[in-house]
Amino acid sequence: MSTALRICPLCEATCGLTLTLEGSRVTKARGDRDDVFSQGFICPKGASFAEVDADPDRLRGPLVREGDVLREATWEEAFDVVAARIRPLVEEFGPDAVGIVLGNPNVHTMAGALYPPLLIGALRTRNLFTASTLDQMPKHVSSGLLFGDPFAIPVPDLDRTAHLLMLGANPLESNGSLCTAPDFPGKLKALRKRGGTLTVVDPRRTRTAALADRHLAIRPGADALFLAALAHTLFDEGLTDLGALEGHVEGVEDVRAALGAFGPEAVADACDLDADTIRDVARELAAAPSAAVYGRIGSSTVAHGTVASWLVDVLNVLTGNLDRPGGALFPLSATAPAPRPASPGKGFALGRWTSRVSGHPEAKGELPTAALAEEIETEGEGRIRAVVTIAANPVLSAPDGRRLDAALGALDFMVAVDPYLNETTRHADVVLPPPPPSQSAHFDFAFNGFAVRNQARYSPAAVPLEEGRMDECEIHARLILAVSGMHGAPPSAVDDLAVDAALAKAVTQEHSPLFGADPQVQAGLLDGRTGAERRLDLMLRLGPYGLALEDLRQAPHGIDLGPLKPRIPQLLKTRSGRVELLPPPIAADLPRLRAALDAGRDGLVLVGRRHLRSNNSWLHNVPSLNGGSNRCTLQVHPRDADRLGLADGKPARVTAEGGALEVEVEITDTVRTGVVSLPHGWGHDRPGTRLSVAAARPGVNVNQLLDGSRLDPLSGTAVLNGFPVEVAPLP
Repeated sequence: MSTALRICPLCEATCGLTLTLEGSRVTKARGDRDDVFSQGFICPKGASFAEVDADPDRLRGPLVREGDVLREATWEEAFDVVAARIRPLVEEFGPDAVGIVLGNPNVHTMAGALYPPLLIGALRTRNLFTASTLDQMPKHVSSGLLFGDPFAIPVPDLDRTAHLLMLGANPLESNGSLCTAPDFPGKLKALRKRGGTLTVVDPRRTRTAALADRHLAIRPGADALFLAALAHTLFDEGLTDLGALEGHVEGVEDVRAALGAFGPEAVADACDLDADTIRDVARELAAAPSAAVYGRIGSSTVAHGTVASWLVDVLNVLTGNLDRPGGALFPLSATAPAPRPASPGKGFALGRWTSRVSGHPEAKGELPTAALAEEIETEGEGRIRAVVTIAANPVLSAPDGRRLDAALGALDFMVAVDPYLNETTRHADVVLPPPPPSQSAHFDFAFNGFAVRNQARYSPAAVPLEEGRMDECEIHARLILAVSGMHGAPPSAVDDLAVDAALAKAVTQEHSPLFGADPQVQAGLLDGRTGAERRLDLMLRLGPYGLALEDLRQAPHGIDLGPLKPRIPQLLKTRSGRVELLPPPIAADLPRLRAALDAGRDGLVLVGRRHLRSNNSWLHNVPSLNGGSNRCTLQVHPRDADRLGLADGKPARVTAEGGALEVEVEITDTVRTGVVSLPHGWGHDRPGTRLSVAAARPGVNVNQLLDGSRLDPLSGTAVLNGFPVEVAPLP
């Protein structure tokens, strides 16, 4: 028996684990007490690592379709089929004949971070769809417009703030989103213990809301109105103070004028909150010695998600809490490019192209996932004829899964990189399964950019690659070669090209640590047993801390790089070189928010919810996580249940514009009146999958209630929360 260290890849908290090994098998996982970031914290997902790793339903080798059957094949045969089928389609119909779909788990692996950008570049398709337009794209868009960089996302300084206002987030269940913080619950408890204040705005009395000093049970979808009223109050009562940001912000008076119609009395009815309470929250925010406003999925996947995301940072700016300790700060990852001198940048543009069928504008190079089905179905030039999915299950995660299910079945060709035969990958002609996480190295390229403390940690593979499996990075590299016309070249060629391109750029940049160096010499100095390790080593060397891969190898519990520090104006990439507080696309969308004040508010609306033992659709096949409170039920308030004739534990029919579902009712006062709640990621009842545990308790797919027409227009994000439904009992 032995142990190995591993960073948990099962949610955004990125906790350090100590794995117990018996031979090459993981038998147990516990928190790594010496981890510089998580310090021993672990949640049920992390504790289930051994089960996830050893899931017998995981595919062990490639599958290739023959007629209606997916049969086992060799790796060589699988990539031969990919090369033979995709290149002719691209050559006959153009690069946009291929659509790429990237799922959430991509950001939890090294391969998912390093190789999809190269795949997109190799195919040159504009038809890119990711999980971002199902959750976080509004924040990318608002950050791009405010700061010139869609990845410049400030996070609350949880360890030092005195006041936290949180909307649409339930980190006691989710462990955080776009805010990487191991032991988020402990940090909230520490905030209150040191005399700080926690205010939670949520239509449900979640475990997070129950911990708060104040819980405001807002009407779903009204977050932007509430935030606008807070900003209005700050202006109206002379409570704005930009502090150190003075001189780095433009458009403050424009924001004052633009929000003139959103006073507390004006929004009170739409929010179902008292106007005096709204004023109190604004005054407390302004009076706190330090404060941060933080909004996530519940305030993002709604009709005004981008405006709400924008207003979160407007409030942080107006109170002087953006980019200051105890407020909301910008993390600096060890693999981020070395800081450049403060200067104007290129800015951020929306709508550089549009989708073919409905004309949806791109955002951050992506089109709405809700538009994928119509892009496959609709005949004409530019129709998607082939799809590459990587760690994605849009049949469950996107609106109107039945329509997308049928569309995927009509493709000319589909290839999936996925360990499971799930509701989406069952349509693939080739399935390329990566190995279990214990057999893969790990570095958090994405989440270190959202972490509440700067740090760097690297986990080599805990156990050797099992015979017959292929390393995940090699799978991605071979896929790139197969679709780009370089099939048969060594997979190292992909990494070599990436290294050469990065060095060619770095040696010409004056702020780069390698400015003026010989790129060939520098390439020869790179360390790493694999191409992915060499690329990581290069990114560390080019980064802001002057690290190298060997530094991380010598520090198996990680390197603490210190608390977050102010980074404005250096990080700004706007054309003005300042924070542009009222970008034109936001200003153009505010009349739509103004119209929401007069919208009807009768009937029920539905919101989603998180479970501590779940992460979207991809952990429902783990026995220890598919049970207990992790249940697919419709939560209804007792008064609504009584009015509608619903009974606890009995079935009900839920109907919306996209269809109807039958689901078990759970009567609880943790959800406010006028609101029902159904978790997402369920619906494991389709034939042809190999998910035995999930299929035994399939649940229902909440996104089937939507037809995909409800989108936030600025970001293309599907409105998955706060949409109207009808509920009736079933006999």
